[in-house]
Amino acid sequence: MAAGAKRSAQSTGDAWERVKLARDPARPQTLDYINGLCQGFFELHGDRCFRDDPAIVAGLGYFGRQPVALVGHQRGHSTAERLKRNFGRPHPEGYRKAARLFELAERFGLPVITFIDTQGAEPGVGAEERGQAEAIARCLVLMARLEVPVVSCVVGEGGSGGALALGVANAILMLENACYSVITPEGCAAILWRESTPENVARAAGMLGLCAPELLRLAVVDEIVPEPGGGAQADPEAAVRLLGVVLRRHLARLARLGPQKLRRARQRKFAAMGVPFLLPGAVANSGPSG
Repeated sequence: MAAGAKRSAQSTGDAWERVKLARDPARPQTLDYINGLCQGFFELHGDRCFRDDPAIVAGLGYFGRQPVALVGHQRGHSTAERLKRNFGRPHPEGYRKAARLFELAERFGLPVITFIDTQGAEPGVGAEERGQAEAIARCLVLMARLEVPVVSCVVGEGGSGGALALGVANAILMLENACYSVITPEGCAAILWRESTPENVARAAGMLGLCAPELLRLAVVDEIVPEPGGGAQADPEAAVRLLGVVLRRHLARLARLGPQKLRRARQRKFAAMGVPFLLPGAVANSGPSG
């Protein structure tokens, strides 16, 4: 019993440390990956309804010789940039800008690459008044229906519907020290124990199952991308190269599928998430044993 409690405490500590690594402002973000992996990036601005949202970066570029549509959260590295980009928490206009890119990709047959790195969508009154829920829902529907290859990369912290709005993909890649969950550990602690003390937050992080190995076991993500020693923030250029290798392989695989197969495969993928864990034996050979 004591050994089990020790393992549980270790797991909780590891999960919270992983969250802190994922939040490090020195980690490469969407623009770092785009500039390191793509050429000729042309950024598009505005949602054609209200304004531009700097928390979402969206545009077109070349990944190798392949033209692609690129969308991602941008949290910012410096204090000034983080304030400008609302710490990577998009407003409805940010998600409507993303929807514009998804529609362009469909129209011109371009693969879509997204980069996920947000604690969640902006929760303020103004965002709700302008239709935050509808904007996120529209992204979910559009991504589910796309008939082009879609690859999502969880590069930092992926939280709640604000992250999922860019995550309905044929392949979901996750960096080794990233995290991906339905809520932040602080939000979870406040709901469950009415107090976000450091102990409660670390405990919530351990309970959420937000680390890459757990999510791979549940088929929420498809592959874990290794990070350089010390994490992506220690060597951003190496982290960009490592993601590029895996990204190239998945895009090449998906390019062999036709439009209808891409859409059906994406829908089946999300319908099957977590089934081997929730219903043991329900899906044969669908994941690692033990």
